[in-house]
Amino acid sequence: MAAASNPQDNHLLAALAPEAWRRWEPLLEMTVLPLGAVLCESGCKMSHAYFPTTAIVSLLHVMEDGSSAEIAVVGNEGIVGIALLMGGESTPSRAVVHTAGSGYRIRAEAIQKQFERSSDVLHLILRYTQALITQMAQTAACNRHHSLDQQLCRWLLTSLDRLQSDELVMTQELIANMLGVRREGVTEAALKLQAAGLIRYARGHIRILDRAGLEQRSCECYAVVRSEYDRLLPVRGDRLAVTALASDHAGRSPVCTQVREHA
Repeated sequence: MAAASNPQDNHLLAALAPEAWRRWEPLLEMTVLPLGAVLCESGCKMSHAYFPTTAIVSLLHVMEDGSSAEIAVVGNEGIVGIALLMGGESTPSRAVVHTAGSGYRIRAEAIQKQFERSSDVLHLILRYTQALITQMAQTAACNRHHSLDQQLCRWLLTSLDRLQSDELVMTQELIANMLGVRREGVTEAALKLQAAGLIRYARGHIRILDRAGLEQRSCECYAVVRSEYDRLLPVRGDRLAVTALASDHAGRSPVCTQVREHA
């Protein structure tokens, strides 16, 4: 797995103004994020925030019995560890790498200091947070009202937006865990998509053959979330857009200190 060579492959880091970037760059540490790695456990305060570049991270809501379901995904458009900047310090969600890759991390104390130091950075992160909340709300509605076929299309498209290729390395069992459904249901839905010529699935590899067809088969949830991200966040590296957006707005927890493998 090749490590990313540039932290600005993450769109939020790429959107930092030059003076902010000069402060952030020496604070960032490249890190490899293997499949199944847990970046934060439910109820724990994170020691670092993560900016994925080639990896994709699932945010999972964990129930008392240990079961979980995905509520959002974070890739090269965002940050894992938003709770560090919102004052809550911990959340009931677990952050698990669902597509292996790399990213950059920054210590909790350092990002909190930088967040408070610049109004432009503050407004950028708040807009990202609004987009993330939209994704969570739409995911909840989708899981309640739409078919598994539609949910799988939405999930594949959301993942594809955060990759540099048209292939995902993902078992049906892992997808089932993310969607909070039975593996047999995912198998049936995947076979339907394959029979329709939209995907090809073999040995944990899913190749997207017809993206337009997936979008047509998906429910409205994918388009709603994609539109909100496009509306609220600047295009990659567009620092002028960040400035324009900013001008529109004048208890203790145990600490998770290590990335570990998800059981």
